[in-house]
Amino acid sequence: MSMSKTEAKQLLERIIFETDRPQEWVQDVWGLSPTLGEDAAKLVDVFEMLIECCADEKLENLVHSLYQEHVDL
Repeated sequence: MSMSKTEAKQLLERIIFETDRPQEWVQDVWGLSPTLGEDAAKLVDVFEMLIECCADEKLENLVHSLYQEHVDL
């Protein structure tokens, strides 16, 4: 069964941001340092753009690979 981009994005968000949503993470970083907060916001924007432009099969393979590594830790 293949996974949708929405499912893949949600799984990647869990790996990267754990319990936070990306925008909450950006706000937390921004609270520590506005300069780093700007960088964090750019990273989240790029993350979302990559999800959108990545082919479904490649995105699914990436998610499976990262989850396997995450579980093995």
